[in-house]
Amino acid sequence: MNTLKSRLTKAAVPLVLLTALFSVQHSAQARTDRLIISEGDTALTTEQAREQKEQWDATRSLRNKVNKRAEKEFDKTDRAFDTRDDCEHSMNVNAYWEPNTLRCLDRRTGRAVAP
Repeated sequence: MNTLKSRLTKAAVPLVLLTALFSVQHSAQARTDRLIISEGDTALTTEQAREQKEQWDATRSLRNKVNKRAEKEFDKTDRAFDTRDDCEHSMNVNAYWEPNTLRCLDRRTGRAVAP
Protein backbone atom coordinates (compact mmCIF):
# COMPACT_ATOMS: atom_id res chain seq x y z
CA MET A 1 0.00 0.00 0.00
CA ASN A 2 2.86 2.34 0.83
CA THR A 3 4.47 1.72 -2.55
CA LEU A 4 1.21 2.48 -4.36
CA LYS A 5 0.83 5.69 -2.41
CA SER A 6 4.42 6.78 -3.12
CA ARG A 7 3.95 6.01 -6.85
CA LEU A 8 0.78 8.10 -6.99
CA THR A 9 2.54 10.96 -5.21
CA LYS A 10 5.48 10.82 -7.62
CA ALA A 11 3.13 10.81 -10.62
CA ALA A 12 0.97 13.62 -9.28
CA VAL A 13 3.82 16.07 -8.64
CA PRO A 14 4.71 16.61 -12.33
CA LEU A 15 1.02 16.87 -13.19
CA VAL A 16 0.50 19.59 -10.57
CA LEU A 17 3.59 21.47 -11.73
CA LEU A 18 2.47 21.33 -15.35
CA THR A 19 -0.98 22.65 -14.46
CA ALA A 20 0.56 25.47 -12.40
CA LEU A 21 2.82 26.42 -15.29
CA PHE A 22 -0.06 26.86 -17.70
CA SER A 23 -2.09 28.85 -15.21
CA VAL A 24 0.80 31.26 -14.54
CA GLN A 25 1.57 31.71 -18.22
CA HIS A 26 -2.03 32.51 -19.05
CA SER A 27 -2.21 35.34 -16.52
CA ALA A 28 1.12 36.84 -17.64
CA GLN A 29 -0.03 37.85 -21.12
CA ALA A 30 0.00 41.55 -21.97
CA ARG A 31 -3.05 43.66 -22.58
CA THR A 32 -3.40 44.63 -26.22
CA ASP A 33 -6.61 46.64 -26.11
CA ARG A 34 -4.73 49.96 -25.95
CA LEU A 35 -2.68 51.53 -28.74
CA ILE A 36 -0.11 54.24 -27.99
CA ILE A 37 1.17 56.19 -30.97
CA SER A 38 4.27 58.31 -30.43
CA GLU A 39 5.83 60.64 -32.97
CA GLY A 40 9.25 59.44 -31.93
CA ASP A 41 10.33 62.95 -30.99
CA THR A 42 10.98 62.39 -27.33
CA ALA A 43 13.49 64.17 -25.14
CA LEU A 44 15.71 61.08 -25.17
CA THR A 45 15.89 60.83 -28.96
CA THR A 46 16.48 64.57 -29.25
CA GLU A 47 19.36 64.34 -26.78
CA GLN A 48 20.85 61.33 -28.56
CA ALA A 49 20.67 63.15 -31.91
CA ARG A 50 22.35 66.22 -30.39
CA GLU A 51 25.17 64.08 -28.93
CA GLN A 52 25.73 62.28 -32.23
CA LYS A 53 25.90 65.57 -34.13
CA GLU A 54 28.33 66.98 -31.58
CA GLN A 55 30.57 63.93 -31.89
CA TRP A 56 30.38 64.04 -35.71
CA ASP A 57 31.38 67.73 -35.70
CA ALA A 58 34.20 67.10 -33.22
CA THR A 59 35.77 64.41 -35.39
CA ARG A 60 35.36 66.36 -38.63
CA SER A 61 38.89 67.80 -38.70
CA LEU A 62 40.35 64.37 -37.93
CA ARG A 63 38.38 62.78 -40.77
CA ASN A 64 39.57 65.53 -43.13
CA LYS A 65 43.20 64.94 -42.12
CA VAL A 66 42.87 61.19 -42.70
CA ASN A 67 41.28 61.75 -46.11
CA LYS A 68 43.98 64.24 -47.14
CA ARG A 69 46.72 61.86 -46.06
CA ALA A 70 45.18 58.97 -47.99
CA GLU A 71 44.86 61.17 -51.07
CA LYS A 72 48.46 62.33 -50.71
CA GLU A 73 49.72 58.73 -50.43
CA PHE A 74 47.69 57.73 -53.47
CA ASP A 75 49.08 60.63 -55.52
CA LYS A 76 52.63 59.75 -54.43
CA THR A 77 52.19 56.12 -55.50
CA ASP A 78 50.54 57.16 -58.75
CA ARG A 79 53.44 59.50 -59.63
CA ALA A 80 55.93 56.76 -58.72
CA PHE A 81 54.38 54.37 -61.25
CA ASP A 82 54.69 56.95 -64.01
CA THR A 83 58.25 57.86 -63.01
CA ARG A 84 59.27 54.19 -62.89
CA ASP A 85 57.92 53.58 -66.37
CA ASP A 86 59.74 56.65 -67.66
CA CYS A 87 62.97 55.58 -65.93
CA GLU A 88 62.83 52.03 -67.30
CA HIS A 89 62.19 53.26 -70.85
CA SER A 90 64.77 56.03 -70.64
CA MET A 91 67.52 56.39 -73.22
CA ASN A 92 69.99 57.00 -70.38
CA VAL A 93 71.68 53.63 -69.85
CA ASN A 94 72.95 54.67 -66.41
CA ALA A 95 69.47 55.40 -65.07
CA TYR A 96 67.88 52.82 -62.79
CA TRP A 97 64.79 52.70 -60.62
CA GLU A 98 65.28 52.66 -56.84
CA PRO A 99 62.16 51.01 -55.32
CA ASN A 100 62.93 52.04 -51.71
CA THR A 101 63.08 55.76 -52.46
CA LEU A 102 60.80 55.65 -55.54
CA ARG A 103 63.30 57.63 -57.59
CA CYS A 104 65.21 57.26 -60.81
CA LEU A 105 68.94 57.37 -60.00
CA ASP A 106 72.19 57.50 -61.94
CA ARG A 107 74.33 54.37 -61.49
CA ARG A 108 77.60 56.34 -61.45
CA THR A 109 76.73 59.15 -59.07
CA GLY A 110 73.69 57.91 -57.19
CA ARG A 111 71.92 61.19 -57.80
CA ALA A 112 68.40 61.54 -59.08
CA VAL A 113 68.10 61.92 -62.84
CA ALA A 114 65.25 63.09 -64.99
CA PRO A 115 64.21 60.15 -67.16
